Amino acid sequence: MKSRFQFSISATSGKARTGTIQMMRGEIRTPAFMPVGTAATVKAMRPAEVRATGADIILGNTYHLMLRPGAERVARLGGLHKFSGWDRPILTDSGGYQVMSLSALRKITEEGVSFSSHLDGSKHMLSPERSMEIQRLLGSDIVMAFDECPANGVSRDEAIKSMELSMRWAKRSRDAFDAGGAHAEQAALFGIQQGSLDEELRKRSADALIDIGFDGYAVGGLAVGEGQEAMFGCLDYAPDQLPADRPRYLMGVGKPDDLVGAVERGIDMFDCVLPTRSGRNGQAFTHSGPINIRNAKFAEDQGPIDDRCTCPVCATWTRAYVHHLIRSGEILGAMLMTQHNLHYYQMLMADMRAAIADDRFAAFATDFRRDYLKT
Repeated sequence: MKSRFQFSISATSGKARTGTIQMMRGEIRTPAFMPVGTAATVKAMRPAEVRATGADIILGNTYHLMLRPGAERVARLGGLHKFSGWDRPILTDSGGYQVMSLSALRKITEEGVSFSSHLDGSKHMLSPERSMEIQRLLGSDIVMAFDECPANGVSRDEAIKSMELSMRWAKRSRDAFDAGGAHAEQAALFGIQQGSLDEELRKRSADALIDIGFDGYAVGGLAVGEGQEAMFGCLDYAPDQLPADRPRYLMGVGKPDDLVGAVERGIDMFDCVLPTRSGRNGQAFTHSGPINIRNAKFAEDQGPIDDRCTCPVCATWTRAYVHHLIRSGEILGAMLMTQHNLHYYQMLMADMRAAIADDRFAAFATDFRRDYLKT
């Protein structure tokens, strides 16, 4: 019988870990990168193409899907998997980050967040209970607890208030999820650690989440403008405050060098719009660092985007052709760049898993930084 949720670590190298998450819809190899399917689609990609890059799981967005087409409609149409054509695990975020970004359009109370839609100005309330209901209607496999994501640079008093509110919401999320019937018997629930860049607040948050009990734990409140050095400083201690036998998910991160540094510090899961958004705008990720394919120097370059890449794009088309497509605004340009970038990210994750399995992650990280960052 397939497992609802089971995480096992097969090897470690320093703090870096590799293993698998077993779920009813399939296995997730960790460290894992989740392509972002904000509106029930990974932009410019078909589901089979996303899977072919090596992705085991994708992310859907509670905030955007509740507004359009609506969670109730998705449920009537058979759930997010059937609706989108993706038959493997889907993680849905809680909507907390998106409503945080709507500072001019939202009001936070103990009950939840009332906000105006960025689409049409309509009024909505998102609470822990409603977030759990939306994610149940979508039918996601990994559900995120509802939290408040504070902005970068808030005072310690504001960070305390926000973290404590998120922990109360975490308990309400747990209770509402558990009341979800059949969905709760098939899906997993992750809690989200908050506390800004304060080690003591992070520990208090972690302890509160552990008392409640979750299948996995996310490190939230990072990648909000604090910079890589500060983020890594937080990751030097935050993952260690969370249970070692559960997956650790760093939300909204990030650049390839962010991923390597975070895995180095014990993170198992990631998501980010960067490979897809950057691809549509002409930035390609390569083993030698990012390039802007729009640049004139690529107009007659007959080499592949990345000569160490095994993706179909690099096997078939030249930098010159992709340069032409992007400069011309052709849809195929966005498709090819996105496919390459997602493939690069999944290659990076596979290379990290292999390095951890062989207990050579430190050497891998050194080689990566030499080639990618030229350090």
